[in-house]
Amino acid sequence: MIAEEPLAGGGVNEVVRAGDTVRRPAAPWTPAVHGLLTHLAARGFTGAPRAHGLDERGREILDYVPGAVAHYPAPPSTWSDATLTAVAALLRDYHDATIGYVPPAGARWQFAPKEPAEVVCHGDVAPYNCVFRDGVPVAFIDFDTAHPAPRLWDVAHAAYRFVPITLGGHGEEPLPVAEQIRRLRLFCDAYGLPESDRRALPGTLVRVLHGLARHIRERAAAGDAAFAAHLADGHPELYLADARHVQRYAF
Repeated sequence: MIAEEPLAGGGVNEVVRAGDTVRRPAAPWTPAVHGLLTHLAARGFTGAPRAHGLDERGREILDYVPGAVAHYPAPPSTWSDATLTAVAALLRDYHDATIGYVPPAGARWQFAPKEPAEVVCHGDVAPYNCVFRDGVPVAFIDFDTAHPAPRLWDVAHAAYRFVPITLGGHGEEPLPVAEQIRRLRLFCDAYGLPESDRRALPGTLVRVLHGLARHIRERAAAGDAAFAAHLADGHPELYLADARHVQRYAF
């Protein structure tokens, strides 16, 4: 029997390492996510783990991606311009690789698809879902929130986390507004975001943040202990404050 080692982070799920694999609780959206990961591998995208079905306990089996995950408070290198542009480029490559994915019949997603469904968004691109090697972001993990949606939905969330666009911070020191704006432009340039999407980005980010706050409250009300902890820690209030921050400065 392979020895299991609990992995740091997890947040919502209990995640363990078993040899060269990771085991996580399966969910109704697991078939859609595993199909996506298989599609990415077939397209040659290396910035995501591969899926290997379920184990004898019904947990999903994924590749263990070697490296370090930037949990909060994230290392200083997480906030460098080099990291910011590398994450944006990785996100663009990921989005392009999802094009053409056809989920299995009856597939479900944790988050409802959004139109126009240009790509399959990751849904939670953030330092804690990014694997770094030698300080360079090389892969995204935890695709539970993946869902078909416009590219901009993912771009807005990733920029929010990596610029970061925040009034109070998530354990890091908030940047001056002018620096947040400069870094957001750098992120958009590295992704190759067209001008029309740049104009729509502030409004999209406000909707993303309101959605995050609503999701936490709904899951906490449904009895989910992890989200109840997020609620008690004031995460919805932080997201709503950051939404007002975006509206005030019209990033």
